[in-house]
Amino acid sequence: MAASSRGGRAVSALLRGTFRMCPQCARSTQLPIHRFYSAGAAASSPTIQPPTPGMPLPPTDVSPATPVLPQHPRSQYRIKSGIILTRAPLLTRAPTPFEAAFFLYQKRLDERLAAPFRKGFYFKLDTPAELDWRLKVRERHGVAARDVGRYNPRGRLAWNDELLAGSPVSDPAAVAGALVRDAEMRVSEDGEEIPEEDRVKVEGPLPRRTAADEAGDATRLDRELDRTLYLVVRRGEDAPWEFPSGDVLTSENLHETASRILAESAGVDMNTWMVGRVPVAHIVTKPVFKEDSSLRRRGEKVFFLKGRIMAGQADLTNNTQGLTDFKWLTRDELKEVLPEEYYRGVRNMMAER
Repeated sequence: MAASSRGGRAVSALLRGTFRMCPQCARSTQLPIHRFYSAGAAASSPTIQPPTPGMPLPPTDVSPATPVLPQHPRSQYRIKSGIILTRAPLLTRAPTPFEAAFFLYQKRLDERLAAPFRKGFYFKLDTPAELDWRLKVRERHGVAARDVGRYNPRGRLAWNDELLAGSPVSDPAAVAGALVRDAEMRVSEDGEEIPEEDRVKVEGPLPRRTAADEAGDATRLDRELDRTLYLVVRRGEDAPWEFPSGDVLTSENLHETASRILAESAGVDMNTWMVGRVPVAHIVTKPVFKEDSSLRRRGEKVFFLKGRIMAGQADLTNNTQGLTDFKWLTRDELKEVLPEEYYRGVRNMMAER
């Protein structure tokens, strides 16, 4: 243990020690420092004499550098932003004959699988409501359901639940008419049957076609209730139809320009919503050049953003874009009035209906 401790102390002393040399040895071993680069630079550089006081300075031919700004060529295109303002469908589309037949088949299948109708649970015996129920069930040949025709899920022909071709039972208008007729009260409070001319008529559903559809007024929003409508405008009788658009200012983004153009074109009497700030379509118009390759007319790059109208109506009375007319058209109608290249550039953002 003692030898080990002494060895450790010796190693520590060697590590902590510094290299020592006497002054005489240090002077004899010191090498001279030669800086050849400084001597060469001094020989090659001329000696500059300081100017004598009172002597004029020699003229210099160096003029101050003038900053040269880069010259950007004029763009051949104008950047524009527009809005495709839409009115969403208000009704679901009318079912096809196959879909209507399938829905009726599902109703009849549900009648076969459901428990029998318990009249005593819903109607008290010998009441006007119970007497009215008896009259209506007798007309339906004992069928409790009101929208499945004369199909009896408890009879011997319960298996025959498929609809025959050409039958009007599955027609939505026929189903709505049957439900409206069944809603009429036919028995009075005294238990007497009410004549047909004295019965209180039940208001049926409104028709799918409105007065605007019948009149062909394309400026109204209450038309084509099951389709998406798009706002288009034009500048003059001979001008083409287009979506509202305008030049983008240097201090604006695309969505800000679209909102400004909509207000300047169709007024502010509309409750609208800008769906996003990313364009959904764009159209590029090539520039026109002269014979000497100089620019005659600049091209256009129009970026369209999507918007929704919630309420209100377009008003061109005080518009600043020179617009004279507007319409709310469906996708099929836009294909007929828009220029071919214009429609091809925006058709992919339009809904199917």
